Amino acid sequence: MPMTFNLAWRLFKHEARRGELTIILLAIVLSVGAVLSLSLFSERLQGALKSRSAAFIAADAQLRSDKPVDETWLLKAKDEGLDTARQVSTRSMVFKGDAMSLVDLRAVNNNYPLKGMVSVADAPFGAKKDIDALPASGEAWVQSRLFQTLKLNVGDAIDIGEVKLIVTRVLSDIPDAGFSVFNTDPIVLMSLDDLEAAEITGPGSRARYVSYFAGDTSSVKSYTSWLLPQLNDDLHSWRTVEDDESAIGRSVASAERYFLLASLLAIVLAAVSIAVAAQRYAQRHFDPVAIMKTLGATKQTIRKVYLIQILFITLLGIAIGLIIGFIGQHIVVSLVADRVDVSLNVWHWRPVVIAIATGATCAVLFSLYPLLQLFSVPPLRVLRKDLDASLRSRSIQFVASGGAIFALMWMYSQDLKISVILFASGAALVAGLLVATYFLIALGRKLGSGKMGPWQLAWARIKRRAMDNSVQLISFSITIMLLLVVLVMRNDMVSQWRAQLPEGTPNYFLTNITPDNQARLDRHFADQNVDINELFPVTRGRFVSVNGEGVNTEVSKEEESSNEGRRGLGREANLTWGNTLQKENEVIEGIWHGNVDSTYSEGWFPVSVEEGVAERLDIKMGDLLSFNVGSEIVETKVTSVRKVNWQTMQPNFFFVIHPDAMKAFSPTYITSFYLPTERKAELTKLLKPFASVTMFDVDARINQLRDIVEQVSVAVEFILVLVLMAGSLVLIAQVQASMDERRQEIAILRTLGAKGSLIRKSVVFEFLIIGTVAGFMAALANELSLYMLQTSVFQMTASLHLEYWLVAPAVGALVVGILGAIGCWRLLTLNTGEMLRKMV
Repeated sequence: MPMTFNLAWRLFKHEARRGELTIILLAIVLSVGAVLSLSLFSERLQGALKSRSAAFIAADAQLRSDKPVDETWLLKAKDEGLDTARQVSTRSMVFKGDAMSLVDLRAVNNNYPLKGMVSVADAPFGAKKDIDALPASGEAWVQSRLFQTLKLNVGDAIDIGEVKLIVTRVLSDIPDAGFSVFNTDPIVLMSLDDLEAAEITGPGSRARYVSYFAGDTSSVKSYTSWLLPQLNDDLHSWRTVEDDESAIGRSVASAERYFLLASLLAIVLAAVSIAVAAQRYAQRHFDPVAIMKTLGATKQTIRKVYLIQILFITLLGIAIGLIIGFIGQHIVVSLVADRVDVSLNVWHWRPVVIAIATGATCAVLFSLYPLLQLFSVPPLRVLRKDLDASLRSRSIQFVASGGAIFALMWMYSQDLKISVILFASGAALVAGLLVATYFLIALGRKLGSGKMGPWQLAWARIKRRAMDNSVQLISFSITIMLLLVVLVMRNDMVSQWRAQLPEGTPNYFLTNITPDNQARLDRHFADQNVDINELFPVTRGRFVSVNGEGVNTEVSKEEESSNEGRRGLGREANLTWGNTLQKENEVIEGIWHGNVDSTYSEGWFPVSVEEGVAERLDIKMGDLLSFNVGSEIVETKVTSVRKVNWQTMQPNFFFVIHPDAMKAFSPTYITSFYLPTERKAELTKLLKPFASVTMFDVDARINQLRDIVEQVSVAVEFILVLVLMAGSLVLIAQVQASMDERRQEIAILRTLGAKGSLIRKSVVFEFLIIGTVAGFMAALANELSLYMLQTSVFQMTASLHLEYWLVAPAVGALVVGILGAIGCWRLLTLNTGEMLRKMV
């Protein structure tokens, strides 16, 4: 063994000096560096985004309960190393003298919030500022609208139940305020110590008890696993950052899936680069192995020598790759530091382990077939250069390479669906490329004959190097396909995110607009150069039956145990009516009632139901629904089901009824408008003539959403750049892999008198042909991959990207052609004598 090790080490140093190990070493460095930099940046970015999104629920996890939370659960959380906080929320009346208003009361302890900040203002509707403080016992912080409704001033006293509190600050926002244009009651923040004295959480109240938890991810997961089996679905609701279904939650979840996708593709690119490099490495050592066998070396000795060499190369490549990857992600973080909240102080070991595993697995499994070929080289090759390795079956290569790629993808993602989709798309692409290669060779056989010009010479070379060209074509196509997937997914995701919050998105909502105020409000806002959007009529109604079967209305906690019957909404619904289908609403079943011109004498009127509530309440087309509006019963029939985009900042409704059904009812109206931040001081003037109108300010929440979306978009762009760089290096490695054979071909052509211009053009044309075919096949496979990813993983609407069917072949031809010309340029500039000497 020492002799074998010494021989391997001497051979390693000799080949390192000659540059023989450069290609495979760079491939391993590329794989480890790309995976580490991409994965480490993604992990840090995901952590930063989760921390930002955690501010929207004031914690990493949140437990909501209809009854006080068991104290032992909170003690268990502390034992797990989690920080905890508590809040009790309820609707209550607030009094100032004879004036009163319904408010959203939040009583919190001193630890609230665990994530995010409470913000206040110096005056009602003023600029907000974050504050690290909470109301003391005997104090209350109230939102601007309550100052307007009760004509409050800072320092005034208000009555909440049996307790009197002093208003000490103007409350702007709290982290988990939530967003609903129909829950417009102003928030009052008070100390939890004053809640018992207020006596407002007794029997019949609708109090919600919220517990907050924050800590490292492993502790939260451990506590979640312990807690979930003990929860009662009728009483408790457990929510973590990962469960966030808001616009920001979905954007962050999509970004995380994209980071995962990009990292998986980086692993595939790394695997391809090592496979290409290993193949070239083995081919360049056919002669040394034949010489060693001629001199009496056994197969076992040769096997050990080259396995030890692969070990040396792998260890060196992993070490250099880790250093480069670490430096690379530091550079990326520094470049985006002013736009993205990514901290260099947080370290993650998982990307390091994944990078090492990627380098080692790829180096071993993708080198397996080339090494087996190397070991099977016959000694007679010393005399006959035309003798190659005796191992011809590529089943070992396909099984080892395919198994390595899938294992790495699954190990890294822990998501079987994404791994299967990408692997199946790649397999389909390889199958298609084998067919394309067959037709390309057949075409080359025809076009490569006749008078020998550059095009004919290019086609002849494609036919002659059929197997090598098929490998190159597959490599180029997979690389281009993966880059297309990352590019198109990035464009589609960012476009979708930004479409949710375009410039001019309404940032204020108005409710409780009476019919008498409607025209006056329109004129007043127009005079102030403020455009208001469409007004929607709204009235409250209780959903009471389906096809005559009563539904569970769940009026109070005490009644919940005795309620029987079909499941209902559990609260009053906000009903609207109209014949015009709202924006971002799509009828997916039935016919929209505004498209049918008829009268209704059957005793019912058409209603359109949102698909989510229809599924939750088991409502079908043709069902008869009854609503209790005031003292009247409105009978309706489901004539359509709608898909609603809830991420738009506009009022949306579960039920939209035909206008004829609601003629007897006097509605209030809801609308929205956009006011630039610099005009925020004008709000008081705008609303002063309309004391009964309630305004809901979502400007701060929209700015938070835009900030997160912008950060995610920037991060996605940088990840795209990293993957593009990795893909470019793979293409270069593939071009370099064919240099030895091309040197021999060019030397023979020059010896036979071929002009330099003919050879140069034929080389460029060959790469142009291969690049065009690779780009076209990549575009086809890209559509297949995107369809499965967008519909099954990212929950997006799939669409064809026909522009890439033109762009991909053109870019493929251009990039591969340029890389081929650059890679072969040194060969093309050598004179015939130098080439022949290098071949000896």
